[in-house]
Amino acid sequence: MHFRLNPYRICCTSVGISSLSQIARYARIGHIENARKVFDKMPEKSVVAWNSIIAGYFQNYQPREAKILFDRMPERCVVSWNGLISGYIKNGMVSEARKIFDLMPERNVVSWTAMVRGYVKEGMVSEAESLFWQMPEKNVVSWTVMLGGLIQEGRIDEACRIFDMMPEKDVVARTSMIGGFCQEGRLAEAREIFDEMPRRNVITWTTMISGYVHNQRVDVARKLFEVMPEKNEVSWTAMLMGYTQCERIEEALELFDAMPVKSIVACNAMILGLGQNGEVAKASWVFDQMREKDDGTWSAMIKVYEQNGFELEALNLFVVMQREGVRSNFPSLISALGLCASMASLDHGKQVHGQLVRSQYDLDVYVASVLITMYVKCGNLVKAKLVFDRFAPKDIVMWNSIITGYAQHGLGEEALQVFHEMCSLNILPDDVTFIGVLSACSYTGKVKEGLEIFESMNCKYQVEQRTEHYACMVDLLGRAGQVNEAMNLIESMPVEADAVVWGALLGACRTHMKLDLAEVAAKKLVQLEPKNSGHYTLLSNIYASKGKWGDVAVLRKKMRTRSVSKSPGCSWIEVEKKVHMFTGGDSMGHPEQELIMKMLERISGLLREAGYCPDGSFVLHDVDEEEKVHMLGYHSEKLAVAYGLLKLPEGVPIRVMKNLRVCGDCHSAIKLIAKVTGRDIILRDANRFHHFNDGLCSCKDYW
Repeated sequence: MHFRLNPYRICCTSVGISSLSQIARYARIGHIENARKVFDKMPEKSVVAWNSIIAGYFQNYQPREAKILFDRMPERCVVSWNGLISGYIKNGMVSEARKIFDLMPERNVVSWTAMVRGYVKEGMVSEAESLFWQMPEKNVVSWTVMLGGLIQEGRIDEACRIFDMMPEKDVVARTSMIGGFCQEGRLAEAREIFDEMPRRNVITWTTMISGYVHNQRVDVARKLFEVMPEKNEVSWTAMLMGYTQCERIEEALELFDAMPVKSIVACNAMILGLGQNGEVAKASWVFDQMREKDDGTWSAMIKVYEQNGFELEALNLFVVMQREGVRSNFPSLISALGLCASMASLDHGKQVHGQLVRSQYDLDVYVASVLITMYVKCGNLVKAKLVFDRFAPKDIVMWNSIITGYAQHGLGEEALQVFHEMCSLNILPDDVTFIGVLSACSYTGKVKEGLEIFESMNCKYQVEQRTEHYACMVDLLGRAGQVNEAMNLIESMPVEADAVVWGALLGACRTHMKLDLAEVAAKKLVQLEPKNSGHYTLLSNIYASKGKWGDVAVLRKKMRTRSVSKSPGCSWIEVEKKVHMFTGGDSMGHPEQELIMKMLERISGLLREAGYCPDGSFVLHDVDEEEKVHMLGYHSEKLAVAYGLLKLPEGVPIRVMKNLRVCGDCHSAIKLIAKVTGRDIILRDANRFHHFNDGLCSCKDYW
């Protein structure tokens, strides 16, 4: 009698077993070439060996090599065919897997289930369903895979029908149903299955807890968590995230401290939770204590710094992240672009742009808009326009970005030109477009054009005039000296004027010394925003310029009574990919303070020779003229410009950012500095850009 030997029952020598384990180990750690060498040296290759090396190639994302080896197999069994199907599915090649499935000489339940699983994995649930009902036999895994597919698509009622039809319901199927019900907010039905389960594993418990957390039932989740027979990292993390998402940070910290093992996911959740509650120092401590970090950890800490106003720390951390070779994901790159825009860090912005290009993210219309905004805010309009011109088709956000960019840089003609080009292409402007266009008219003094565009919004473009548009018009009229007309417009508004509108009027009154109207606007602003120091500052400036120090003192007393603090003026400049921050006053604490002071003295001498006389009206303190001159000399923007002259070679523009509106004296001084040094100086203040060149400014002294 002759017996056909089953390939899986061939007697293996110890050498053969050792070779198989080596192949599996090398494949697992990504050394597929070494696995192949072991395979090639095997004197006798069983079907198991062939299946093992083919699986290794699939595991290392080399499906072509895997198929070549499969075709060379001297003998195949159903396990070999199933391995090929599973390999293609793991590599996202479901159509190739189906071709193999259709060619199979014989199929078993594993073959059918693998193919159904492949369709589910790729989100092709209808195809999975069709194949599932054709199966000649189904086991508990087949049913569970199909159940998971329906739950994945949110088809919970159909999943219920499948669940009821299942001849055998294992712990995986029941857990899947619990998760599905929780996703739909049907907690009672989920809990019913949970309570009726004859056996539960840690995944079941965690799924039910996560369901309660997802539906904001944190206290119920905690009660269940406390009676869990065993907990793993996922269980602890699920409970922790329940507290952080509900901003119950003290309970989150208590649980975090009690965790036996603090996983990366748990630490990331804790960092974000602390950051959302303004606990930046504690978030930073958690970050620093982590022995292992993933890209999510770095992104979380950067996000915390950014959201809490620590842009410089966020940017510095991004630089450290790059230096340590951490691969940036898409969200962290977009976040970094926002930081570069906020801090006007052009060098880092270019670096991030390069990474986006290498990852082919720059082809996305959203990314293009963010890039344009970044270059605009960094003062590089040429680069912003290049990004804009190279991209097609453009959406309204891109058009708005470039229009707003031109407006902020005082290039009203260019902004209007782009606006008209956009309209000629039948792209309808929206409310944001008109804010940009009206701002452009305001910054460049185009009163007639601004009025015409404002009137056309409703009748021609069907865009409703909102308070932001009225604010632009008040600013436009006010800057042009038509302060009374601006006040008339406010009084005729169909809606109540907000702080932005009254702020525009107050700014105009400051420029044109309309003290009576300034007081009206300031009182309105104080009512609307009693904690905003800017309104008090503008009115204080007016009083100070008129020498009304008694009124200044009264205002200061009001500020103290209401606990209003003035934001200190600070400016910064990027030199050799490092941001240097300066605040007003001669006690700078900068490591190169002595050199900066010498440069300031040199500049002061050149300015005096050019006829510059400091304007003491911009000092808010009731001090003598000599002291005023001293104080004006150490305004933060002058310190930053001095450092730029010290460090940046000739021909390189000096780009300075300021958190507040540039004062009139500094504006006059920097115009002269640009002339006597022959340098281009670009200053971005809280309102707009100033391009200083040869004694002139792009704003035409109209800001």
